[in-house]
Amino acid sequence: MKCSKQNELNFEVYETSASGNKLTLLTQFSKSEAAAKIVIDTTKKYQTITGFGGAFTESSAYLLNRLGKDNRKRIIDAYFSREGANYSLTRTHMNSCDFSLTQYSYTPTPDKELKDFSVKEDKEDLIPMIKDALETSKDGFKIFASPWTASPWMKDNNHWVGGKLLPEYYDTWALFFSKYLKAYEAEGIDIWGFTVENEPHGNGNNWESMHYTPEEMTDFVQHHLGPKLEADGYGDKIILGYDQNRDGLKEWVDAMYKDEKTSKYFNGTAIHWYDSTYEIFPEALQYAHNKAPNKYLIETEGCIDSEVPAWKDDAWYWSKEATDWGYDWREESKKYLHPKYAPVFRYARDIIGCLNNWVDGWVDWNMVLNRQGGPNWFKNWCAAPIIVDEIEDEIYFTPLYYTMAHFSKYIRPGAEVIKVDSFDKEVMVTAAKNPDGTVAVVLFNPTEEEKKFTLELSENTKDISIQAKALQTIIISTN
Repeated sequence: MKCSKQNELNFEVYETSASGNKLTLLTQFSKSEAAAKIVIDTTKKYQTITGFGGAFTESSAYLLNRLGKDNRKRIIDAYFSREGANYSLTRTHMNSCDFSLTQYSYTPTPDKELKDFSVKEDKEDLIPMIKDALETSKDGFKIFASPWTASPWMKDNNHWVGGKLLPEYYDTWALFFSKYLKAYEAEGIDIWGFTVENEPHGNGNNWESMHYTPEEMTDFVQHHLGPKLEADGYGDKIILGYDQNRDGLKEWVDAMYKDEKTSKYFNGTAIHWYDSTYEIFPEALQYAHNKAPNKYLIETEGCIDSEVPAWKDDAWYWSKEATDWGYDWREESKKYLHPKYAPVFRYARDIIGCLNNWVDGWVDWNMVLNRQGGPNWFKNWCAAPIIVDEIEDEIYFTPLYYTMAHFSKYIRPGAEVIKVDSFDKEVMVTAAKNPDGTVAVVLFNPTEEEKKFTLELSENTKDISIQAKALQTIIISTN
């Protein structure tokens, strides 16, 4: 597509829509003199992107092992090949989590030296999935690991759920992280870093959890985990604090980044999205960034929770029919944050909102679940971008898969988020300049009508349109 101005702009436009587009390359656009402007300014730069992706869980890996070889490969390729979503940032769990088949620990026997440490529980499902992904990915991807809980024998309640790590086991628990790195290295898997604890506030005492206050986690990292990793030659591993909902960010970053000593071993902050089905909490994100502007701010988990996923019904994912945990269980004063929502809208709105408020990475939860929304030992059913029927060996790529790919495939690690303004306030937009010089612009139109706009970059303009209820990624290269 040529422009009559000074420079030639080359465009590729990909759209996913409620009307049926799925990362479809567009060549025709509606035109209108009344089109609103979207203005890109590559000179104004913000955060550098770490990556986008999802989580390796035992549930996902188990399901892949139940599928035929062809469908297993289709899913791995869909997530990790350049032709697919090309995920660049991923998560996994240490010990079991709710999306495990059973509760297990790498260290079941009480022993401060952890002589019996073994990741044998991961060798049948989880490790083979990660290895297949590594083999498929030409660009590589980062993996960070998160514990849901220490072994019960290290805790004050001697239980998988709730309770706190006993102070006498702080050094033992730090040793656990080091041994995990070594065990995964032996499997040929390099772990980029950790979150210290998944959901340190707990999860309503439902499944594996372990509680910290901000001060307790900071003490553990400052005096135990950080020094232990450094002493064992793992000082380059990333440590992300917090790892729960954004609404609670302030008290955590105030403790973590109180001074140079408390900040030393924290490389960044991890956040989740479960406080609301629509609110991004921009003030909290801005506060966290300003408290530690040179450290990571990564969304480490989000999913369509408390739902049995719709099977081969794309329309459901575009409709405001989903509910989350808070719809039923949140205290009355906070239930307004949990109305019914459209799953695609929630993902698109949240990722764009995060990128526009200093978040540098966004990681989905399970990559693969079955038609029930599991397996999950607690029966905590959720949706995933790819749903499978492991009995019939069938795959369903939901619209959420294509939604994630709009970001992961086209905004690459090392990209810099840049200034972009939409003069149609109903259209959400974010933009980033990739290391190869291309500019990726992602638009989200949640309205019931097609939107026409003029895209403006430097001295160039181009008339483009986006369908009703659609997500669009525009790739611009300047010759």
